[in-house]
Amino acid sequence: MKGIIFTEFLEMVEEQFGMEIADNIIEHSELQSGGIYTSIGTYDFNEMVALISELHKEVGIPVNDLLYTFGKYLFDGLGTAHPEVIANYSNPIGLLYSIEDHIHVHVKKLYPDAELPTFHILEKSERHLSMIYSSSRGLYALAHGLIEKTFEHFNTTSQVTYELLEKDGTRVKFDIVQDGE
Repeated sequence: MKGIIFTEFLEMVEEQFGMEIADNIIEHSELQSGGIYTSIGTYDFNEMVALISELHKEVGIPVNDLLYTFGKYLFDGLGTAHPEVIANYSNPIGLLYSIEDHIHVHVKKLYPDAELPTFHILEKSERHLSMIYSSSRGLYALAHGLIEKTFEHFNTTSQVTYELLEKDGTRVKFDIVQDGE
């Protein structure tokens, strides 16, 4: 997993829960890296699982709620690091529709070994998008946060619903309807 994900996660923890909580989760997670991350490094996905699990223990917030919150936070970090990716789009549906054909292609150029989820588009209109999220990591709540933040970025709102197609969250159907203006 790319280091930018780890650095953004720890920044979010510090901002929302404080430096002491961030230090505690690193200390109690038994991380091979020692909890020292750079945005350009690559780290074991299990370290992220350990950090999120420890954060859950520290603050008592459900893991999927933490992942959702992190997804919203991560959008801004990725947008700051790679503004050229978002700049090509004038609306949130267009950006989400192009995840596979443009955004993930761009990400793979920057991070060739990145393990990205897939998004299969089922239906698209000007204000509606239906898609299937697939990932062996089951981080659909993170994807949900990124989707919600996409609409906030474009100063609009949406109704996002999802259905677990697999109990472990490795396949999830998202239905997204942009609110009228």
